[in-house]
Amino acid sequence: MNRPGKLTKLTLCAAAWALFGVFGPCSRIWAERILFTADKMSGYSKENSDFTRLEGHASVKTAKIEITADSIELTGDDFRYIAASGNVRGRNIDSDMDFRCGTMKYDRQTEVATLQSDADIFDHQNKVTANAQIIEYNQKTEVAILQIDIELKQKESVCTAAFAVYRKKEQMVEMSGNPKIQRSDDIFRAREMTFNLETEEILLDGRVRGTVKDSGGGAKSTGTATTQSAESTEGTAVSPEGVVPGEPPAAPETPPEQKTPEKIEAPAGPTVGA
Repeated sequence: MNRPGKLTKLTLCAAAWALFGVFGPCSRIWAERILFTADKMSGYSKENSDFTRLEGHASVKTAKIEITADSIELTGDDFRYIAASGNVRGRNIDSDMDFRCGTMKYDRQTEVATLQSDADIFDHQNKVTANAQIIEYNQKTEVAILQIDIELKQKESVCTAAFAVYRKKEQMVEMSGNPKIQRSDDIFRAREMTFNLETEEILLDGRVRGTVKDSGGGAKSTGTATTQSAESTEGTAVSPEGVVPGEPPAAPETPPEQKTPEKIEAPAGPTVGA
């Protein structure tokens, strides 16, 4: 009898044969060869369901993606699904993008990778880096959906939001959920924002506000952006002099007339030599 947690050599070899396609292509649907390495492997192969678990310095490579992690599982018909956990690192080969995260899932049929737990992607072609708690990347459309605590950087631009869509081909970022774009000392905010990373054009929509610096180094508002310091608590614009637009300035108050102090003569003293 085999010890618990151990597979017989025959079962282990059968899983390896199924994975490498000794009896035919590894993937009957996608005709894709899968290569793997690990310190330990266990698994089984059935008619409509395959399972392989790789533990310790695990790695998997297909024609589309490379993954390394502490643990990797391949499941489903023809090992359609790949799940990795613990120090996950990888590369989208066609997109020339690297990624890292705590856990990930990948569907070989839809070519969609879901990264979770402090996920990062690195677009080497466009020099774009992005971080979020959840990133879903579609290799076919080259579109990434980012959620929660987002920070996307390119050159001097830093974008933050709660939700964003990064379109790699178009080099466009669409943001919502308290979005903000900062470029050097310039800051832009709105309800929704679209940023063209190639032309650096920004489209702001809803509750627009921002601050830019002029060539002299002083802060000023620009376009439809309004600095918060230029608005009162009731929303009425107030000039630096404190005059409300549309109302004439109040006439200066006349100072009260000052009384001239009375002159008091000192009493005449005795005459000397009289």
